[in-house]
This record gives sequence, structure tokens and C-alpha cells, in this order.
Amino acid sequence: MIYFLIVLTAAAATTYVLTPPVRRLALRLGIYTGIRSRDIHTEVKPRWGGMAIYAGMLAGIGVSAVIPLFTGIFADLTQVLGVMLAMTLIMVTGLADDAWDIHWLVKLAAQITSGVLLVVHGIQLEVMPVGWLGVGGPLLQGVLTVFLVVLTINAFNFIDGLDGLAAGVAAIGGAAFFIYSYLLTLSIREFEPSHLGTLLMAVLVGSCLGFLPHNFYPSKLIMGDTGAMLLGFVMATAAVIATSSLDLHQEQFRFRNIPAYMPVLDLFLAVIRRAWRGQSPFAPDRGHLHHKLLDSGYSHAQAVLLLYLWAGLIAFGSISFNFVAWQVVSAAMALTLGLATVLTLGPWVRRRARVSKSQTAAPLSEEGPR
Repeated sequence: MIYFLIVLTAAAATTYVLTPPVRRLALRLGIYTGIRSRDIHTEVKPRWGGMAIYAGMLAGIGVSAVIPLFTGIFADLTQVLGVMLAMTLIMVTGLADDAWDIHWLVKLAAQITSGVLLVVHGIQLEVMPVGWLGVGGPLLQGVLTVFLVVLTINAFNFIDGLDGLAAGVAAIGGAAFFIYSYLLTLSIREFEPSHLGTLLMAVLVGSCLGFLPHNFYPSKLIMGDTGAMLLGFVMATAAVIATSSLDLHQEQFRFRNIPAYMPVLDLFLAVIRRAWRGQSPFAPDRGHLHHKLLDSGYSHAQAVLLLYLWAGLIAFGSISFNFVAWQVVSAAMALTLGLATVLTLGPWVRRRARVSKSQTAAPLSEEGPR
């Protein structure tokens, strides 16, 4: 575990140190977000924060390459090379989009290509991440791998609407996935707990933690599409590796955690909402989960923290069934779910009560005294 923490720290430190110069570079080049009708921020924010996240991930992977524990991962560089190539493609595409707002079809093509790069380098789904159902032949496995990559990338891209939201949700989901993957690997290979999926989660969590001090409300810069797409890609890649490179028929373990549950839910709701209106699935709007919380009366920071709570409940609750008695987990989740529900609906209920009270009082005031 200590070596994973070293890798995590290297990723966090690199991202933290490089974020300020990346911010200055973005400002110098004019790479910043203007004020749009759907935006929450009220001032110009430099983009390209994802560049620092990418650098942190590279640093973490580089440090791991010289640690003996991870020798097995780098013994055959095929999968590592595939991940690095696809990561770089996503990063470059994100930089271009943040700078020039490229057409969504170009981004989609790059996302599909990144998934294909994984498949070509031997990384693809072999079983479904729920119930360990087998996935057909190589062609179907490859198609589903690409679909999962594109889905998760866009899920994180959609949820990146508040300061610190995408990075925090990724860090929480990544931490839960790291624990799951580490313990699963340890149970199978007791004396060699290194695993590429676990390593990717360590560098992802580290990079997010290094970025959050600069990105939490009020942020100094945003990660842009560069960071959001990169987080989604790494999350999806680690999930694919976890379902293909380990002995997944261990009955004591079930992959109950998909770290992107909440972003994927927001994505599906957005697609349904826009399709109902006859709009493109990629048409921007103010109907995301974080917008709903702001409209309910939460402040910017409060909305983000509440979504952190939901992300933690889903991610850590789902993996806990693998390690703790289900009765204990169910009771703890029920209590936390109740708390999260009260916190979520509280402002909405109070606002409705105020509106109802004002509507009731208005006719009385118009009648005047008798």
C-alpha cells in the first residue's frame, strides 16, 4: 500500500505545482471560458487545467516504473503503451476543444479512437461488470469497450459544471475503486498486489487531489474538456482492466462499484431530457443535477459538497458489500441515504412552503381590512 501512496503523492504534488503556471499560460494565450447563459460562474475562468492533471498522471506512472513492486505491470509494455497513447489523444483533443471549441463530431471521433487504441493493445471487456456475465466474442467485446469509454468520458464532461465537482467526484469514485481493486488483487495474488487498474486509480486520485485546491469554489481555473474527458477515460480504462485481467470468478468478490454511477445518471437524464425536447444530446442546457440543486436554494459550494455526499454514498456503499456483512452495510447506507435525502430536498420543501404561504397571503392583503 505504501508504494501506491508514493505514486499518489507524486501525482498530487506534480499537479498542484504545475497548475499555477498552466493557469498563467492559458491567460497569456487567451484560453478562457466566456460567460454563457448556462454557466454558473460570473467571471472569466482560464481553461486547460486538465493539462496539469495529465502531467500529474504521467508523473505518477513514471514514478511507479522505477518501484520494484510494479515490475510486473511494466514487464510487457503493450497495455501501458495503449493507455498512454489513448490518454495523450484525449488530452490533445481536449486542449484543442478548450482553445477553439471544435465540432462535437471531432471530439466523438477522438473518443472512439481512444477506445479502439485500448482494444488494439489488448485492453477490452471480457465479462460484464455486474454478475460476471460473459461478453460474446472479440468483436462484441471490442465494441462494448469502446462504448464504455465514450459513455464515461461524456458522463464526466457533462457533470463538469461547478467548481471542484468533476475532480471531487472522480477522486471519491476513484478512491473507492482503488480500495476495491487493491483488495481484490491482494486476495488473488497475495505477494504481488500490483495491477494496472489499481495503479491508474492511484494516479487519478492523486491528480484530482492536487488539482482541487486550485479548482474548488471559488476556483482559479477550470479543468476544461481536457481534464473532464481525461478523468472519464482513465476511470473507464481502469474499470475495463479490472474486469479482464484478474481471476473474476472469485465468488467472494463482486464488482458492485462503477465509480461513474452519478455522472452516468446525469448523462442519461440529460440525453432523455434533450431528446424529449427534440434537441441534440449534446445541446447545452441548465437541467443538470447541479443546476437543480442551485435552483433549490443551495449555494455553489453547498451543492458541490452535497453531490460529494451522494458520490461517496454510492461508491463506498457499493464496494462495502464485498468486505462487510450486508446487514451492517445496508443499515449504514439506509441512515446515510436518509440524511442525504433530507439535505437534498430540504431547501426545495422550504422554498415551496414559502411560495405557498405568499400565495395564500396575497389575496388577503388585496382585500384589505373590513
